[in-house]
Amino acid sequence: MSTTNRMPSLRSLRAFQVAARHLSFKLAAEELCLSASAVSHQVRNLESFLDLE
Repeated sequence: MSTTNRMPSLRSLRAFQVAARHLSFKLAAEELCLSASAVSHQVRNLESFLDLE
């Protein structure tokens, strides 16, 4: 059985953690050297994985 369906990606978890700490996708993006859109996408992926949409 593949573990990819049982665990969220570390990238999504990290994006969520940094965005939550800053309370801002923009500031999280700066820290992670990503665009705010990329951070938002990663958080959306995590929400989808957790069925929170």
